[in-house]
Amino acid sequence: MDKVVAVIDLKSFYASCECACRHLDIFSTPLVCCDPYRSSSSVVMSATPFLKKKYGIPNVCRRRDLPNVRGMIFAVPRMSYYLEMSSKVVSIFLDFVAEEDLHVYSVDESFLNLGPYLKLYGCSPEEIVRRIQKRIKDELGLVATAGIGPNMFLAKIALDNEGKKKEPYIAHWDYSDVPTKLWAISPITKIWSIAEGTSNHLARIGIRSLKELAFADEELLKKEFGIMGVQLKNLANGIDESEISDKYVPKNTSLSLGQTLRREYSQEESLLILLEMNDDLAMRLREEGSLASKVSVAFGGRNGSYGKSMSLPMATDDTVSLYLYIKECFLFLPNIPLRGISISYSNLSKGKEEQLPLFIDEKELDERKSLDLTIDDIKRAYGKNSVLRCSSLLSSSTAKSRHTQIGGHRE
Repeated sequence: MDKVVAVIDLKSFYASCECACRHLDIFSTPLVCCDPYRSSSSVVMSATPFLKKKYGIPNVCRRRDLPNVRGMIFAVPRMSYYLEMSSKVVSIFLDFVAEEDLHVYSVDESFLNLGPYLKLYGCSPEEIVRRIQKRIKDELGLVATAGIGPNMFLAKIALDNEGKKKEPYIAHWDYSDVPTKLWAISPITKIWSIAEGTSNHLARIGIRSLKELAFADEELLKKEFGIMGVQLKNLANGIDESEISDKYVPKNTSLSLGQTLRREYSQEESLLILLEMNDDLAMRLREEGSLASKVSVAFGGRNGSYGKSMSLPMATDDTVSLYLYIKECFLFLPNIPLRGISISYSNLSKGKEEQLPLFIDEKELDERKSLDLTIDDIKRAYGKNSVLRCSSLLSSSTAKSRHTQIGGHRE
């Protein structure tokens, strides 16, 4: 059975969710998802197609960069609402395809393998997509755009270069469109998966277009890019052998947590932030049933960015031990005012067996472990703000406000 893949993207997703809630038309409403109560440097998460088309507002900008538009609506971001809407869209997808034929690429974009269902529904892939679009519009008030192709790559390219641009918001490309449509795309950085660094590298060896890449010498590409060179040539010919059902499981995972601070923090204040962030990340580590063998700290301010990593003498999920290593990394770095900070655990391993340290009393470690697990249980049942350190009452603390956010935005 021929493979047929559709990628479905929700147009201006966050802004569309806010318009749907207010029963407004995204093509005639000047609305942005941005918190007007924060500083002028607040990020605009999304703008309606009306603002993008009429005023040229880019996908990513700051509030200070917005034009002065009469009647502009500032919608305070509500991440829990957007995630709920996204889950409802995924539920609609699952009414048409099985879970193994669905790949949720992001909160507003998913790939569907339609090939196995064409005979079942007795219609074309375009008709299946139109049914999905109609249900999303009728039930949720959102506009869905789509690209269809014989593989994930061509479907995505069809979406980005044609499907998103005009009604009925569906574009179907096949291999016959490679010479006429794919090779005409310029610059090649417009192609999904080809970044500026790759484009510059290709230019250095005389390849400046997709057609030149499609006919490039394979041995030269292997020499310059390794196995990626063959993959680049395949993409330029519209060939993509990846399967939606293939699930990638990373061999070496990590956990990280970071935040941008609203003002400059001193070293002493930053240690409190690190303590709070470590509490949250250590809980995530235990929830995954993992132990960390390496910790890292990174921060930035007016005087530059710095980072430090440290391998641990033994893998652990103990909150106190992890913080001590985090603190040691942090104090090794320059003492400068900070505006952003992050921590991470890496070299993770599964399993509950933990080597005991030589210079820590085993009873003390067991008591700490029991306390960690008890606090984890309380936070899961009653929320992360149900148990806080006394230091979280300080004005420099961010724990309470951060726990009410998703991805740095209000729930």
